[in-house]
Order: sequence, then C-alpha cells, then structure tokens
Amino acid sequence: MQKNQLKIEVWSDVMCPFCYIGKRKIEQALADFPDREQVAIEWKSYQLNPNLVTDTTISTAEFLAKHKGISTEQAEEMNQYVSDMASKVGLEFNFKQAVVANSFQAHAFSHFAKASGKQNEAEELLFKAYFTEGKNIDDVEVLATMAEELGLNKEDLLKALAENTYADAVKEDILESQQIGVRGVPFFVFDRKYAISGAQEAQVFEDTLHKTFTEWKKKQPSLTIIEGESCGPDGCD
Repeated sequence: MQKNQLKIEVWSDVMCPFCYIGKRKIEQALADFPDREQVAIEWKSYQLNPNLVTDTTISTAEFLAKHKGISTEQAEEMNQYVSDMASKVGLEFNFKQAVVANSFQAHAFSHFAKASGKQNEAEELLFKAYFTEGKNIDDVEVLATMAEELGLNKEDLLKALAENTYADAVKEDILESQQIGVRGVPFFVFDRKYAISGAQEAQVFEDTLHKTFTEWKKKQPSLTIIEGESCGPDGCD
C-alpha cells in the first residue's frame, strides 16, 4: 500500500463463496471510480471453520450436509443457488470438484504475497483454485505453484509455511475481527469509519466508496505555496 491511499480492509475466508462474489462486487465499484488509484485494498484473514480437518475424500455437499444437519440433496441445492449468484458476476463455481480443506495455510500464503505487494492477486488465485479449479488450498505444493505464478520465490514460500512465519499475522487478523465485531464474512471496512457486511450490490459499495473518499480527501494535508524564482521543464523564471 502506498502513502496517501484510502484503505479498504476486507475480512474474508477462501472457502466463503460470498467472499469471492463480494470481491467482484467491490471490483465493479472500483472500476468506475475516478480516483481508484488512490484506493488500496488489504485482505484480512478470517476462518469460518478453524478446526476443519482437510478431507479430500468427501464432497463439499457432504460436508455441508453434516455441518448443517441437512440432507445432501438440500446441500447441493444450496450450492447451486450460490453458483447461480456467482455466475451473475462472471464467476464459475464447481462445487462438485471443490476440496474440503482448512484455509489456514492459504491465509498464510496471502500474507506472504502481501509482503511483496501481490496480495490481491494471491486472493484471486486462491478463490479460483478453490471454487473453480477444484484444487486443495491446504496443499503446500499447490500454494507454491501459485507463488511461482505470481513471480514469487517458491522456496521462500515453502520455508515460510514450514516455519509458520505468517501464523501470527493470520491469528492477529482473526483476533482483530473479533474486537471490531465481525460476525460473518465478507466484511468490508472503509477507512475504519464505515463497514459493509456481506456481498451486497455494487451500488452499495459505490455509494460507500464515494462517501468515504470525500471525507478522507478532506483530511489530507495540502500545501500552501509561496511562489518565487524557480526552474522548470520550460526553463527558469
């Protein structure tokens, strides 16, 4: 993040479908925002199921059915409903291929990418891997391949994951979410003044973005210039 940028913090989990949909919604809002270069998004870790044990032998529908106490058919209907929502913002969800996986390592990878200014790109790869490509986001080799795709050092990532270098950063995000009252994700915080909970319509993001930016801009320091002799591209005055 550069200096003098409005910060939007987004608490999310890789296995949260509405977080991926919400990502597209805020991207839509930013695409039409004239001062988008002065806005920075920071992704914050949140785990919906911190005690989840990665299991490649069951489907997400089977996991959802057991977790919610519903039938597999009902779980599949829920997945289809979310898939239809995703398609409206140009996303393809393949729940039948998705791998039931703990997201902690994925969050650590996000922080690793953040250190190199590649966090937003990392989040996109993680969401796509989980929801579209059916990849195991708890597999360090899968994450290492993503690192290479981002132009990051694969061995550095593997070392960081093995040594839990970013574990504390992930836990701090989760603790902070509890402190500010996050009850579900996605949760978008604009300049620590306004918050949007859930994957709401792009217009809600646009309105909040404009309001926050206007107030943020007023707080930025400005220079009072006392003119004198000086030189510029066209010569000296």
